[in-house]
Amino acid sequence: MSAAAPRYAVTKQGRGGERAGDRRKARIFQGLMFFSLAIGILTLAVLLIQVVVEGWPRLSMDLLTNFPSRRPARSGAQSAIFGTIWLMGIVMATAVPLGFGAAIYLEEYADPKRWYNRLIELNIQNLAAVPSIVYGILGLAFLARGPFGLGRTLLAGGLTLTLLVLPIVIIAGREAIRAVPNSIRQASLALGATKWQTVSRQVLPAAIPGMATGTILGLSRAIGETAPLILLGALTFVTFNPDGLTSQFTALPVQIFNWISRPQEEFKVLAAAAIVVLLVVLLAMNSVAIWLRNRYYRRPW
Repeated sequence: MSAAAPRYAVTKQGRGGERAGDRRKARIFQGLMFFSLAIGILTLAVLLIQVVVEGWPRLSMDLLTNFPSRRPARSGAQSAIFGTIWLMGIVMATAVPLGFGAAIYLEEYADPKRWYNRLIELNIQNLAAVPSIVYGILGLAFLARGPFGLGRTLLAGGLTLTLLVLPIVIIAGREAIRAVPNSIRQASLALGATKWQTVSRQVLPAAIPGMATGTILGLSRAIGETAPLILLGALTFVTFNPDGLTSQFTALPVQIFNWISRPQEEFKVLAAAAIVVLLVVLLAMNSVAIWLRNRYYRRPW
């Protein structure tokens, strides 16, 4: 017994040393993560401050109420603001029901053993990483021209952006539905509820926060896209507001691209002010989506 005691003490001390080493590594890793996060936040803050300071002289009602002009002092972004609002309305009206419906089908109804369901899942995962210019080519070939022939209209631009964000909405919706405990489904079915009643009254209310988050991420990406809209023929000089889905259009990213490419310094100030307006529109849109998510969310357990 006297010989066993020292060996036990050494083993216990060794385990304590290993735990101390693990804690030290965990602290180092946590510190590196916070350092990386601080670099990202600091860089973003510097860029935002620079844009606001540069565009502050032109942040006035004239920027919101005037149409684009060749004279920087009289130029505004009213048509681009209305075009962006129209585009986001089309994206929300199409991407949300299609994305949520696809997520519900793939998670609750689709048989993963069927080859076509596996093919759909593979394509969705691959499309989420496709560059936006490819969606612009697709929209130009099939929506603006080709079988649909919509032309350079708001509807063609909105549907192209819908294709762009649809994989994001579907993947986020599937993850939110998958996170709902399976015991809720089993309890609902055991009480005599149908499959659709279980999905609509138990699963979806619990998955709303995650699905709404995916929608916000998708819309946030769509509102800042420029390449697909330029490829579709979005105009850079529009002196009228859209009056329907078949109207020609421009958008804030396209207008910013036009101004930033001009040689005059006054147009660069206008571009900075338009960037601030775009950020405000994005924050307002996300705030409404977050409010709706919290307003209609109820926890089923």
